[in-house]
Amino acid sequence: MLRRMVELTASLFEAGGTLAMSVGAIVALGLALRDRGGGGRVVYRSFRNRLGRAIILGLELLVAADILRTISTEPTLEQVVVLGLIVLIRTFLSFSLDIELERRWPWQPRSDER
Repeated sequence: MLRRMVELTASLFEAGGTLAMSVGAIVALGLALRDRGGGGRVVYRSFRNRLGRAIILGLELLVAADILRTISTEPTLEQVVVLGLIVLIRTFLSFSLDIELERRWPWQPRSDER
């Protein structure tokens, strides 16, 4: 019973991650088109930032799903290694996207905090 509940929760997290990225892309496109009066550079930057944030959110939800799936069974060493690699890759992607979007290292203060 508990395993089925955890598996269902993991599936919901996966669906949420997919939905966050898909809806985020559509919303980012719509808002970028709304901002088209500012010129091509503004539209591009707007779309890119919003899409990047949607991807980061989706990746975080997918990592949660992977963790739940792995702990819902008696994990083998191979499953734990695969989970570790998936989490490492997704974390690296999220970290890289965040740096690119914020244009600063996470430990650096924001320009509005100075």
